[in-house]
Amino acid sequence: MPAAQRTITINRPVEDVFAFFTDPNNETKWRTHLKEVSAAGPVLVGTTIHQVVTGPAGRGIPADVEVTGYEPGTRYAFRVIAGPIRPVGEFAFSPNGTATTVSLSLAANLSGLKRVLLSRSVQGAMDGEMRALDRAKAVLEAS
Repeated sequence: MPAAQRTITINRPVEDVFAFFTDPNNETKWRTHLKEVSAAGPVLVGTTIHQVVTGPAGRGIPADVEVTGYEPGTRYAFRVIAGPIRPVGEFAFSPNGTATTVSLSLAANLSGLKRVLLSRSVQGAMDGEMRALDRAKAVLEAS
C-alpha cells in the first residue's frame, strides 16, 4: 500500500500555518502539479474541494477531495473522492514555541490490477507531496 509521512517545522504561528494549509487558494502556491483548485464555500467537514492534477502527458486528472476532519489549529483531514486513486490524508499541527510543527500523512489502499500497475507511480506522487512541504514552508516564512 503506497503511503508517506513527513514532519517539518515552519517558523510561523500555528494559526497562520493552519489557515494557509486549509485555504484552497493557497494550494497552487506550493503544490505545483495542480492545474485547478476551488471550493464552493468555506472549508469545513463535508466540504468538497475541486482539484485537477497534472497526469501523464500533461493531461488533467480529477482529484476532488472531501474534508473529513477540521479542528482549527490542530488537525485537517481529507479523502480523495474523484479520480482513479482515492488516498486519504491528514495534516496535524502543533505549536513549537513561536513556530509550528506540521505532519502530513497520506495512504492509498490499492487492490487488484491497480496495485500491480499503479503502486510505484502513486508512491512517487505521494513522495512528491512530501517534498512540496518545503515549498509551503518557504512561502509561509517569506510572507
